[in-house]
Amino acid sequence: MIETMKQKTAGLIKPGQTIGILGGGQLGRMVILEGRKLGYRFVTLDPAADCPGGQVSDRHVSAPYDDQEAAASLAEAADMILYEFENIDPEIVKKLEQQTLVPQGSRLLELTRHRLMEKQALTRAGIPVAPYVAVETEADLRQALAELGLPAVLKTATGGYDGKGQWMLKTDQDVAALPAELFQQGKTLVLEQFIPFQKECSVVVARSVHGEVKAFPPSVNLHRHHILHMSVAPAPLAEGVAERAVRLAEQVADSLGVVGLVAVEMFVLASGELLVNELAPRPHNSGHYTFDACLTSQFEQFVRAVVGLPLGPTTLTSPAVMVNILGEHGEAFNQAYGLLPGQVKVHWYGKEIAKKGRKMGHVTVVDDLESAIAWIDASGIWPPLTEQEKKVIYDR
Repeated sequence: MIETMKQKTAGLIKPGQTIGILGGGQLGRMVILEGRKLGYRFVTLDPAADCPGGQVSDRHVSAPYDDQEAAASLAEAADMILYEFENIDPEIVKKLEQQTLVPQGSRLLELTRHRLMEKQALTRAGIPVAPYVAVETEADLRQALAELGLPAVLKTATGGYDGKGQWMLKTDQDVAALPAELFQQGKTLVLEQFIPFQKECSVVVARSVHGEVKAFPPSVNLHRHHILHMSVAPAPLAEGVAERAVRLAEQVADSLGVVGLVAVEMFVLASGELLVNELAPRPHNSGHYTFDACLTSQFEQFVRAVVGLPLGPTTLTSPAVMVNILGEHGEAFNQAYGLLPGQVKVHWYGKEIAKKGRKMGHVTVVDDLESAIAWIDASGIWPPLTEQEKKVIYDR
C-alpha cells in the first residue's frame, strides 16, 4: 500500500508550482480561482491583453495561439499546461507536449474539435449518436440527403460553436439556400439526421491521470438562439434516465482515455433513449452550477484530475438553476444587482465590452426548482420562460 501511494504521488504537481493555461476566457478564470485554493500559480496565454483569465493569473502572455515563441515562453514558465477551449491548433499542443507536461494531450483535442472525427470515435466506442454522413461536395450532400432524408442538420466539421457553422435543413428550399461558397473551400462537413428530442441534458465527468472517474449530476439545458440560457440540476428526467446518462458519460471518458474533464451533451428522446450530441474536453457552461451547488466544483475537479490528486466528491448539496448573463442582459442586471437575494450567486467574468450574445457572467440560484424559476422570471433580467420552455423543464 505504501509503495502504491508513493507511485501515485511520484509525479504529482505540488502547491507552489505553476500551471499554464492556453486560453484566457471565463473557464480559465474559474479554474484559476479554484486552483489558487489548492496553492497553485498560473500563467495564461490569450490574444486579448485584458482577458478574464489573465486578470487573475500570476502572469499573462498576450499573443495569438499559433505564436511559436509565445507558446515556448508559456512552456518555460509552467510545470504543466492545460487548455480551456478546443479551438486551438492541435499542432501547437503537440509541440508543447515535447517541452512540458500536457495531461489532456493533443489527441483528445484533435477528436473533439472535429465533429466528424468525434462522431467516428464515439461510434467505434459503441456510444449511440444520431445517424450522420460525411460531406465534402454538393454531390456528397445530395447522396447524404437521399440516405438520411429531411429534416437534417448540416454542420462544419471544425470551428462552430453557439450555433455558428450550422444550417437547419427542413425543405428543399433550405438546401438550395445554402451558401454557394460552402463547397468551394475544401471544408469537411457533417450531415446529421434531425432528432426530435424531448430535452437536452449534459454530464460533466472527470477522469484523473490515475484513471479514477467521477461524474457530476446531470443537468437539463435550455438554449435560446443556439446559446445556453439555463441549466437545471438535479436534472428533471424520467426515472432511470439520469443514471443512464451518468453511465454513458463515464463510458465516453474511459473509452476516449480522457484526462481532465469532458462534458457529454446528449439528446433525450421521448422514449427515454439517449444519444450523444457533442463533447467538450474541458469545463463546460452547463457545469457552472457545480461552483455553488456541489461539494466539489467542476473547476476544482479539473485541477485535481490533471495534477494527480484524488477526485473530490460530486454530491449535489442544493438544487440549483444556472442562468447566463449575456451582453443584452447587462443593463437590467446592473439595475437589479443591489437587490439580488442571498440565494442568487453571482459570477462576473470581467469582460469590458458587452455585445449581444456574449457571455458576460452567470448567476446560480441555489433554491428549489419552482422558487428559482419564479425568481428568474420575476427578476426582469431575462425574458420569462415560455410555456414550451416550462414544458421542457417540468415535464418528465
